[in-house]
Amino acid sequence: MKVVVIGAGSGSFGKGQIVDILNCGELHGRGITLTLVDVNADSAKKMAEFAELVKKLAGSDATIQHTTDRCEALPGADYVICAVARRRMELWEQDFRIPLSYGFRHCLGENGGPGALFHALRSLELVVPICRDVERLCPEALLMNFTNPVARVLHAALHLTGVRAVGLCHGVASAIQAIEKYTGRPISDFDFASAGINHFYCLVRVEDKKTGADLLPQLIEQAAADDEAPPLFRRFAEILGVFTFPSDDHIGEYVSFGAEYGGVKWPFGRERQRVHLAEAEDTEPQIEDYLSGRRQPDEFFTTPSGELAAPIMCDIELDRRQRREAVNVLNSEGYIENLPRSAVVEVPAVVDAAGVHPEHVGALPEPFAAIMRPQITIIELLTEAYRSRSKKLLLQALLLDPNVNSIENARKMLDEMLELQSEFLPEFK
Repeated sequence: MKVVVIGAGSGSFGKGQIVDILNCGELHGRGITLTLVDVNADSAKKMAEFAELVKKLAGSDATIQHTTDRCEALPGADYVICAVARRRMELWEQDFRIPLSYGFRHCLGENGGPGALFHALRSLELVVPICRDVERLCPEALLMNFTNPVARVLHAALHLTGVRAVGLCHGVASAIQAIEKYTGRPISDFDFASAGINHFYCLVRVEDKKTGADLLPQLIEQAAADDEAPPLFRRFAEILGVFTFPSDDHIGEYVSFGAEYGGVKWPFGRERQRVHLAEAEDTEPQIEDYLSGRRQPDEFFTTPSGELAAPIMCDIELDRRQRREAVNVLNSEGYIENLPRSAVVEVPAVVDAAGVHPEHVGALPEPFAAIMRPQITIIELLTEAYRSRSKKLLLQALLLDPNVNSIENARKMLDEMLELQSEFLPEFK
């Protein structure tokens, strides 16, 4: 069994995947090779050294490898885990502030809204070539993509290459926490399902396993009446009758009124941070602290990531037929009845030795689905624009965005952003 992690140099994501895979006792003794890939040689080496520490502590017999060349790593891979970005924070700030300077009051600027167009293009420029290498060098491998915007990246991967791929995100954990908060009971007491697109889903079923009682109407009422809940989340419950992702900055990216509740401050900008007379000392543990011996293995060192890549691999290898709450897949079999078959949707899935089997969840509440459909068209236009290098299709995608209210400003912004971020993008014509 060979697992390749591309983008392993990330101190947060790479660390989490290493811990999850090596701590999985059910995979010990199965001859695992874990290959860590990062374009930064020092980062790849550091994470390999960290993996050796985790391996020793976990009692794993995995073989650890690292490289800067994914084509060296991919042959023979059974699973490829992908989470990649370049100059993430600086470019994200441009994605947020430049559309705002043209009068487009959007929210967050990451996975929805005009800023997400450029985030997606940069991600496609990284991930699509990776998918083509996977298709060429290990065509039977399952690629699990975490690179944002997940729905946009996965749509392009599935339509522009022949790779076997799913998209993963831990966002559904927020719904689980909310259900437990409102009921005062553990999620294991309930049969529940959520569905939609990544970062924009709603609960479609919450049933008491013992009594069969439908608890969803009660949860929606509680959400609408909860004065401590995020305000946009409450409005969706109150007006649309849906219990959606309980995070206003995420659902706010997909609607024209997101900034009404989230404001137009960039979450990571100086406008959100107090300026102190003296710089505060960073007390967050770092990988280097463990490698140097300054810090001994502790809870931070061993805490699971909460992501689904390692559990899904175990489900397949051990034929566990386990239900996973949220997997991004193509809606090819109408898993969500009132969304297009060409859409990438996020639904529950059962995973066994034969692979990932998405669950048919029925229809979403129609007003919620109606808000979602333009996003699906935007994603389809973006994939085709990337394939054909068409600036006109990019402009069409921008004009469909609910936050864009000017053709001329959209045209100017598009030209400025394509020039400003040209080192990270293909050339459009």
